[in-house]
Amino acid sequence: MTATRDTRDVTLAIDLGGTNLRLALISRDGSIIARLRRPTCVTGGLSAFVDGLGSAIEELRTEALHRHRAIVAIGAGVPGLVNGAGLLHKAVNLPFLDGLNINDLLLATTGLPAVAANDANAAAVGELRFGAGQPFSSFLLFTLGTGVGSGLILNGALWTGHDGIASEFGHTTVEPAGIACPCGNRGCLEQYASASALLTEARQQLDAGTTSMLAETDREMLTAETVGQAAVQGDPLARQLLARAGRYLGQAAATAVNLLNLEAFILTGGMAASFPFIAPAMAAELKARAFPAATKRVRVLPGTLGDDAGLLGMAALAWEKGL
Repeated sequence: MTATRDTRDVTLAIDLGGTNLRLALISRDGSIIARLRRPTCVTGGLSAFVDGLGSAIEELRTEALHRHRAIVAIGAGVPGLVNGAGLLHKAVNLPFLDGLNINDLLLATTGLPAVAANDANAAAVGELRFGAGQPFSSFLLFTLGTGVGSGLILNGALWTGHDGIASEFGHTTVEPAGIACPCGNRGCLEQYASASALLTEARQQLDAGTTSMLAETDREMLTAETVGQAAVQGDPLARQLLARAGRYLGQAAATAVNLLNLEAFILTGGMAASFPFIAPAMAAELKARAFPAATKRVRVLPGTLGDDAGLLGMAALAWEKGL
């Protein structure tokens, strides 16, 4: 017989970012009971990082006690390749975590059942359970930030592949002889559709003398948000840059549709704020490159959970772990 959980039980969800740690107490229905944000300790190596994480966890555990809530499990989204057992193969911006088993670390730190997942996978689960993905049983989520992350949902569940590291669509080749990527390949989608790629292309265009209101901003102060704001104001270069990113996303999306016959693509991350300028080009490229029968009903839409998608996804995965 399965034990019935108290409705006041919560999971503790963590977003292990390279700049900030974000933590939240989350109920089974996705309600965020409490949250906190702390700077990530990156200068003191693994020991300092673990100390900082442990301190933040204890702060939320104390909050849970004050609210008479019981934490049943803990989940952490990590920017890197994480297998099904919680082993972190490659951490983005947190190199001292390479080769570490995050599940074991969290269990040792808290004594709670623990689960770790790639942060984009976590966001996909969050949108599936609580956000834009709820109507669909199969979709691909893109996180458009410094890089391009992705999470794949098939038959209503996260698909992680044989070794737990599936769906790295950010490293799909879109230009075979293109820009070198830190992963060791060339022409990866991440080098053409991420915020970093957007800003690199913007600076090159401005340096070449292209007329744009973006020229009024110091080159090093440009952000994806700046480009998005310029696009809203009708700036041709800004709109061109965002449409370019959309076309490359459409290339990768076409491959995914032809392979998996997905129902939808969901865009999240900082660049998703410019969805109206990215999605039309993405959808057009997708329809031009994939089989018409496969694209007839496919949707391209923005996520609805914002920065909380990953936290909510890890909460859902932690609930499964804590059962």
